[in-house]
Amino acid sequence: MTNPAERLVDLLDLEQIEVDIFRGRSPHESLQRVFGGQVAGQALVAAGRTTEGDRPVHSLHAYFLRPGRPGVPIVYQVERVRDGRSFTTRRVTAVQQGRTIFNLTASFHRPEEGPFEHQLPPAREVPDPESLPTVADEVREHLGALPEQFERMARRQPFDIRYADRLRWSPEEVKGAEPRSAVWMRAVGPLGDDPLVHTCALTYASDMTLLDAVRIPVEPLWGPRNFDMASLDHAMWFHRPFRADEWFLYDQESPIATGGRGLARGRIYDVEGRLLVSVVQEGLFRAL
Repeated sequence: MTNPAERLVDLLDLEQIEVDIFRGRSPHESLQRVFGGQVAGQALVAAGRTTEGDRPVHSLHAYFLRPGRPGVPIVYQVERVRDGRSFTTRRVTAVQQGRTIFNLTASFHRPEEGPFEHQLPPAREVPDPESLPTVADEVREHLGALPEQFERMARRQPFDIRYADRLRWSPEEVKGAEPRSAVWMRAVGPLGDDPLVHTCALTYASDMTLLDAVRIPVEPLWGPRNFDMASLDHAMWFHRPFRADEWFLYDQESPIATGGRGLARGRIYDVEGRLLVSVVQEGLFRAL
């Protein structure tokens, strides 16, 4: 498979090795740790595989406990906490080489009509995604060519990412910037028609840029990092059905960073401005 979207679908297709026990691949990458969005997405697949198909996930809460090792399989053990008339709850433990690296609790809700409906509109207007350059185009424009490592990463990237605001390249540009970021995203190819795959693919994507909002006031998003960062926990609420292979706007902000931790909040909208998903994450930041 050469299409990164196909590789993502394959990555989310877990092997069932026992009742409520699944195994996921962890690709060999030149990274210090397994990408957190991959673990969260795979864990949600494991939870979803043990539920009835008519109950989509409506929320998840997760903790990243230890860094996962690239190239080493991850086993997902599912606990069936509750099967009610309207709600289903699952708890998933991710284990790698005998050590727990990740915990997730997910709740599934049978669709029903509510007595009312409302939402706040997007906080600001942003350009149309098709009018914005890709990250690779911005890097190529600024540097004249893509660095080899970045080009390899871009070829494997399963999502097209386009920042609503141009990237900042120097400490002078980030000085005084508000801790906010907005990006358009969509899978680089079709993801099929299984709603669980789209939910888990978006869960994967939700961990890709959210902590950018914490970094924006202190360092450029591109270039050498002054800080090591890692996700600590992650929470999502799914409000409406969606497709992760269609454009969605990820509006991100960081209300606070203190004590080595930074909090980031995200709201995901479709092109019509309908709120699809709400996200909150805390990250750990340490000076290099």
